[in-house]
Amino acid sequence: MSKEIPSLHYAFRDNFKIGAAVHTGLIRTEGDFIARHYNSITAENQMKFEEIHPEEERYSFEAGDEIVDFAVRNGMSVRGHTLVWHNQTSDWVFQDPAGGTASRELLLSRLKSHIDTVVGRYKGQISAWDVVNEAIEDKTDLTMRDTKWLQILGEDYLLEAFRLAHAADPQALLFYNDYNETDPVKREKIYELVKGLLEKGAPIHGIGMQGHWNIHGPSIEDIRMAIERYASLNVQLHITELDLSVFRHEDRRTDLIEPTAEMMELQEQRYEEIFRLFLEYQASITSVTFWGTSDHYTWLDNFPVRGRKNWPFVFDQQRQPKESFSRLLNAAKGSVPTSKGIS
Repeated sequence: MSKEIPSLHYAFRDNFKIGAAVHTGLIRTEGDFIARHYNSITAENQMKFEEIHPEEERYSFEAGDEIVDFAVRNGMSVRGHTLVWHNQTSDWVFQDPAGGTASRELLLSRLKSHIDTVVGRYKGQISAWDVVNEAIEDKTDLTMRDTKWLQILGEDYLLEAFRLAHAADPQALLFYNDYNETDPVKREKIYELVKGLLEKGAPIHGIGMQGHWNIHGPSIEDIRMAIERYASLNVQLHITELDLSVFRHEDRRTDLIEPTAEMMELQEQRYEEIFRLFLEYQASITSVTFWGTSDHYTWLDNFPVRGRKNWPFVFDQQRQPKESFSRLLNAAKGSVPTSKGIS
């Protein structure tokens, strides 16, 4: 990567953090590139429950330590992801020693032990945690996702998780994180959930808007309405998992070996529009994290179509800047401080 290419995070130094989801393989092979363009990192998978706590009496901190050490060496922030989720959590967490369903008391004890141990290990090194991830149901007639956490502990598991995380590291910022966060129905569910937690005294400092969007949607207006709705709670907003797929979610085509010119043009326009919107609300949005570093690797290569290449970022497969990168630099140059957002 040529040193003549401007640093992406430096371009937004007066606005918000620019982050990327990483794994240890990426750090080892493209560490200089990551450190040049990003000043915040998130472990894509290696700090999730089943990875970091695979057995009740065994934690696996090697990958997490490597990621945090890399960040510390390079003066970067770290977002911890994630403490409580219905996916990538081992079955043993919800079982008693006989293989039956764990009691409420047992599961609460395990939750406390996990959060105390993981958050405590990285106290002072991880600046923000996605404490609870994706607890809201997508179906319009339900609010809470029907998970084992909910079945055994009831809705108070969210409040308990935030209290435990705050006790383990009182300085860390704590977030509720979710996707489809711009959908009007789900937006209101997320708003009401966080509002209710705040009213109960939960130490929740922000909402994570994942931002798994595409070159066709959601609309800028829907994104704006979500930002304004969440910011009205006077919490910070982090864009936590941003990528712009070149395919609509329902598009299952597999014939492309490279994106079309039309796809790239739409992506360039979308990235510029979206970042100009983020800049309008920089009083509330304090971090923007891409769910990857470049088109070289993305989870979208296997979702929703396994083995289909996608090109969702502002750096190409050779980690060179795309035209969308230039569009972001132009947006940053034209930004001015704004009071929109947290009052």
